[in-house]
Amino acid sequence: MRRSSLQSVQRVLLVLLVLLVCLLLRDTFLGASARPKLSDKWKNVNSPAKAPTETPAQDVVSVVICASEDRLGATMATINSVYSNTDADVFFYIVTLRDAVALTRYYIQSTSLQGIKYQILEFNPMVLRGKVKPDSSRPDLLHPLNFVRFYLPLLAIPHRRVIYLDDDIIVQGDILNLFKVKLHPEHAAAFASDCDLPSTHEMVRSIGMQTTYMGFLDYRKQEVKDLGINPSDCSFNPGVFVADLTRWKKQKITKLLETCMEENFRLNIYSSAMAGGVATPPMLIVFHNKYTKLDPRWHVRHLGWSPDARYPDSVLKEAQLLHWNGPFKPWKYPAVHSDLWEKWFIPDPSGRFLLVRPESDR
Repeated sequence: MRRSSLQSVQRVLLVLLVLLVCLLLRDTFLGASARPKLSDKWKNVNSPAKAPTETPAQDVVSVVICASEDRLGATMATINSVYSNTDADVFFYIVTLRDAVALTRYYIQSTSLQGIKYQILEFNPMVLRGKVKPDSSRPDLLHPLNFVRFYLPLLAIPHRRVIYLDDDIIVQGDILNLFKVKLHPEHAAAFASDCDLPSTHEMVRSIGMQTTYMGFLDYRKQEVKDLGINPSDCSFNPGVFVADLTRWKKQKITKLLETCMEENFRLNIYSSAMAGGVATPPMLIVFHNKYTKLDPRWHVRHLGWSPDARYPDSVLKEAQLLHWNGPFKPWKYPAVHSDLWEKWFIPDPSGRFLLVRPESDR
């Protein structure tokens, strides 16, 4: 009798043990499938238009642009200028943070932009943990969306080639011409060199802008010297570029950019107090002597670096793209050439984004 009872207890324990093992195996498999992936840094947000699938990817001009809650009007002006100046099939990938998703969708659906093709993508700023340190000199340059350009392959869009645009830009030419730029076979991106602006060098010098690596990296640091980059080499501005995502992935560009950020986090080899903030130096390091040069008319920049220095009308008319990089934005006051920006501005239907203009203009 006792022996029978003992066997019964043993069988119950055996069954419990089997169940326990099954539960452990189940948790292991489920945990593996639920574990955060690199692609989890991005979240597709339901939009009226889905990413193009029927049209061949090479026939679609794919544009990536960010939309922060406090600058939505700027983003929409850029989109409007692109959309209005081309007959090409353009698809916009609008990257934003969670707090601006609904506002972004409402802005588009409630204005003349409702006809554009687009998809809203939510960026998770946690990807920047341990890579960016606080800096009070230009806090706007530390906004998480400033680093979206580093993570383009994570968008998982069905295009090999994309155009990245900052939100303080107006496109005056046909975006298709920029999209079709011929990249060097070994290059993953094309930028406009800071030494290819002969017609604007006088203005650039007058506002104290830097055109070489000396203005972006701290050459007093041995780690910078070890890079082997001549401080007099020409720099570039990463606010506008064309990227080949296949080559970008193959060359592990994102990982290299993250390594630069991590090095700066530890050693402070650059800061936002320098000319280009904290997003430009990693791009300069990774793409040094490894990028195709854009036609300088496709990136006439520095319009936001002075409230007084103006470009000649001849330069502005020839420019295919204008960039108000710097603190003096065209939706604020003071700023130069605001009229060229405002012609593409679409008032915010929510009333949040308002232009700042002098009393005499109201």
